[in-house]
Amino acid sequence: MKRIAGIFCILLFPCCLLAQEKTISGTVTDVKGVPLSGVNVVSKKTSQGTVSDAEGKFKLTVPSNATIVVSFAGFKSQNLEAASIQTDVQLKLEEDFAKLDEVVVTGLATSVKRRNLANAVGTISNKELGGVAPAQTFDAALNGKVTGAYINSNSGAPGGGISVKLRGVTSIFGNTQPLYVVDGVFMDNTATSAGLNAVTAAAAGGNASNQDNPSSRIADLRAEDIENIEILKGASAAAIYGSRAAAGVIIITTKRGKQGKTKISFSQDVGIIDATNLLGVRQFTPETAASLSSNPATSAALKQQFIDAQAAGKIFDYEKEIYGNTGFTRNSVLSVTGGNEKTSFYFSTAQKKEDGIVDGTGYRNTSLRLNLDHRINDNIKIGISSNYVNSSADRGLTGNDNNGVTYSISLSSTPDFIDLHPNQFGIYPANPFGASNVLQTIALMKNNESVNRFTSGFNVEATLQKSNKSVTKFIGRGGVDFYDLVTTALFPRELQFQAVNKGTSLQGFTKSLNTNYILSLVNTFDLSEKVGLTTSAGLTQEKGDFNNLLDVATQVASGQSNADQGGALSAQQFRNKFQNEGIFVQEEASITDALNVNAGVRFDRSTNNGDASKFYVYPKGGISLNLTKMRILSNSMFDNLKLRAAYGESANFPAFGSKFTTLVASNIAGTQGSIVNIQGGDPNIKPERQTEFETGIDFSVLHSKLNFEISFYNKKIFDFLLLATVPSSSGFTTKFVNAGDLRNQGVEAGINAQPISTSTIKWTSTVNFWFNRSKVTRLSIPPVILGSFGTSLGTFQIEQGKSATQLVGTDAPGHPSGLFVLGDQEPKFQMNTFNEVTLFNKISLRFLIHWKYKGDNVNLTNLLNDFGSTSADYDKDADKDGTPDGPERIGQFLGGSARGFVQNSGYLRFREIGLYYTFNKIPGNVIRDIRTGISFNNYITITKYKGYDPEVSNFGTGFSTGIDVDPFPASKRAMFSVTIDF
Repeated sequence: MKRIAGIFCILLFPCCLLAQEKTISGTVTDVKGVPLSGVNVVSKKTSQGTVSDAEGKFKLTVPSNATIVVSFAGFKSQNLEAASIQTDVQLKLEEDFAKLDEVVVTGLATSVKRRNLANAVGTISNKELGGVAPAQTFDAALNGKVTGAYINSNSGAPGGGISVKLRGVTSIFGNTQPLYVVDGVFMDNTATSAGLNAVTAAAAGGNASNQDNPSSRIADLRAEDIENIEILKGASAAAIYGSRAAAGVIIITTKRGKQGKTKISFSQDVGIIDATNLLGVRQFTPETAASLSSNPATSAALKQQFIDAQAAGKIFDYEKEIYGNTGFTRNSVLSVTGGNEKTSFYFSTAQKKEDGIVDGTGYRNTSLRLNLDHRINDNIKIGISSNYVNSSADRGLTGNDNNGVTYSISLSSTPDFIDLHPNQFGIYPANPFGASNVLQTIALMKNNESVNRFTSGFNVEATLQKSNKSVTKFIGRGGVDFYDLVTTALFPRELQFQAVNKGTSLQGFTKSLNTNYILSLVNTFDLSEKVGLTTSAGLTQEKGDFNNLLDVATQVASGQSNADQGGALSAQQFRNKFQNEGIFVQEEASITDALNVNAGVRFDRSTNNGDASKFYVYPKGGISLNLTKMRILSNSMFDNLKLRAAYGESANFPAFGSKFTTLVASNIAGTQGSIVNIQGGDPNIKPERQTEFETGIDFSVLHSKLNFEISFYNKKIFDFLLLATVPSSSGFTTKFVNAGDLRNQGVEAGINAQPISTSTIKWTSTVNFWFNRSKVTRLSIPPVILGSFGTSLGTFQIEQGKSATQLVGTDAPGHPSGLFVLGDQEPKFQMNTFNEVTLFNKISLRFLIHWKYKGDNVNLTNLLNDFGSTSADYDKDADKDGTPDGPERIGQFLGGSARGFVQNSGYLRFREIGLYYTFNKIPGNVIRDIRTGISFNNYITITKYKGYDPEVSNFGTGFSTGIDVDPFPASKRAMFSVTIDF
């Protein structure tokens, strides 16, 4: 601490240099002479700068010995000496197709050009995120775009819900989702249950995790407000973020104002939504209707009932009736941006509203954003980001269920000749084949998530010292993220399955407050013209306060929804507070802009750790060597060739409940009290530590028209947490322990090409390939079964020497008592390709294709339909052995084989297709241009998977993804869009 304090003192000593000033002016264009608006013209190592106006013109007063940096996204930067610049200089910027001059974050307060990066850092531009075929929510828009990621959908219900894993398994019981940082604010991405287990009893057996498919709160963000996304995939890149970086970091930068004429843009999207895939239903005959019962009298009655229904034209396809609806969607966005030399602003207001494919479901998101930047003087500038979101999602009732009340599980036992429709008085009949009448449930129940969210970030940058060789800046970033979430689930007593509870009201209230700040000092020092050093040091703090209260009322008075109108009331409360503190120091060295070395260390402590006062140390380091910049390969075929390697460490906080032994409410002989939980805590529990080594090569050929990036990584997790069985003499049955180690190894490769570039046609193409392999390298306890419904149906098993995502199960009759590996959730590999073809700078065709090769799900949807005798292929005989497929599958299960439930979930999906036309010659001076187009999202999927969606994940965002139990079907959308720029 004394050494760190000394560094701060040294950096704070000011030194000033007086220099004669000079005013320079000029025009910036591309190589074709087209003026470029918004180009940054900045005096190097100072806060003095400006941007070019709509005609590409700029004017700036700087010291006469200053170096001027001219930069613009998508173009190569230029450095100019002020002393040699004449009045009205004409500057032409070349396109930077390889993005080598793109600036990428390398620390909490520093950045570096991509050509000098030691890591593979993924980037997603605004165009790639939402400029092709807009997705329903921000998190859904990431799918298929992140190299090194495995992304699944928790539910197809309106409002989203996405599980993101970067570079394999990070934790089994801890956090598996990346940290999202928006303009310096650490965002809460908690998925909060609505308490539907009170009516579904989904957690009564199998996985006790969150099974009511809530949306992830990162879905509140609006993709239209985002300028750029950077993905730090592992510890080698994200170690400086410490214990929050174990699962990676996704850094989101929203749009900012620019100096120049105020610009107004309005866009309107309208479209339709349909189910991506329906499974179909069994086509009954009089004989198969009779087979639904083994009782002769009942069989005869069912046969006659089918004949009567057929004669009356009352054979119903309930799956199509429920999931086959077409929803309407609209999205309106208004943005205003502008500014002058002192102040710039970006303002947007937007509303998205869409219907779900199920009656009574839908999603609405209303957003307001204001970003302000102000330069107080030449040495101090501040920025504020503020965002308010109000959203409402009606999500229906789907997924796992042990009471037979969710939509698909109720349908699984309902034949097509049973009439579930209401009579002329609106009275729904009871379903004789199930616990609920699905049409009645849809009409009368409610399941809503309503959110009010306010996020505000700040950024302060002050130049404390500057000279010819050295500049010292103070940089402060941080903010507050607060939301109020209300979940309302109502099941009136009229519902068939409410015969016992007589009406159920579930009222959830959640308040989440997260604050964070990063205070740092950054010094850049030029030892010579060829050697530069960047030193940064600082303090960080993050606080979280999450409070969730769930009231469950039963015997609710007819027509009432208030919890106090129930005859019985129970309450559950979950509260979680934490405080994390960190200290970091980082040094970066650049030699001839060719050899770049960085090293840093972070000291972290957290109230979540067993020892809250202990600082854990997380080092990082990296090196990149650009052989072309060193002129070693100056006459070779390579335009750019870089070798790189990086190492870093981070950690994952212990899971909630692992440190303390909780108390359970109890009532003994009428006396209220608390008793000790049977799950014990460990006050010495340690965080899950992670190390990662990454190496790679980047190179460009054909005048940077063809660019390659190849990375190899080895990520190790030590002391991962497992819930272990302990001796009963301890007073507990289970306890969290640091049980073992695991390893992830993988390859990521990308090709970025511009096959055609002429004055009339331009074609750009990106192809990415990646895979990951995991292995449990140490396990101090016996193998652990977890994550599904047991070995008879297929489940995960953590076992030393095996893949962390292996799926095991019984495989009778050959080996009725043993467990065998039936598959693996991890894909063999994934690929994507993003292409854009532009004609005459007016017509643009863009498309994104995503291929996931293999990888298995535990698919129990077909099993439920088989047991309900409603599977579409129930009566088929695919193998021609004389036994219908439905009874054959049931026989395999009853015989002890789980092999039929572990299914290949590979697919080829056309995620996004967009065709746009730009009118850029509009009469008058009011409208600058109009863009219009049509787009398709997830419209084509080629897969052999026998479920609604191969990307399914009923069990939320944790370790147990890829479990399929009658989910809300995924949807596809077709959109028409118009954007007008004023």
